[in-house]
Amino acid sequence: MTQQPEEPTTPTQPPPREIPPGWYPDPEGKPQSRYWDGDSWTDQVGPQLPPAQPLQPVQAAPSLAAAFVPVALDTEGRPVSDRSRLAAALLCFFVGVFGVHRFYVGKIGTGVLQLVTFGGLGIWSLVDLVVILVGTFRDKQDRLLINW
Repeated sequence: MTQQPEEPTTPTQPPPREIPPGWYPDPEGKPQSRYWDGDSWTDQVGPQLPPAQPLQPVQAAPSLAAAFVPVALDTEGRPVSDRSRLAAALLCFFVGVFGVHRFYVGKIGTGVLQLVTFGGLGIWSLVDLVVILVGTFRDKQDRLLINW
């Protein structure tokens, strides 16, 4: 058996782009629009199309990381605490009766009072937890704990 040489294959070119059906400016230049059905112009005419508007750039949504950028100033323009509100809330929740969250923000005196009174029998530490979660708890320098 003899092998016959294979014929070289020519790469196939993609078919030409078809113009989708729709309303377009009249090809004869008249002040009207005409419908293109995908193959040929039809007898359907309509009002002149408004000039094409350039596309407005779409602004991207802010990234999730932008939500966690630390805040430097509060609503009144004063600096905020460098301490984490999440850390203070967790300390208050788990060991709040010992006043650890108050030691964390630099309030040593009231931290010792909470340690001695077991967080005001739990009531004081519960109030502190709510105040921390709401975002109105302040550190030793009277700066708000805002940043999580």
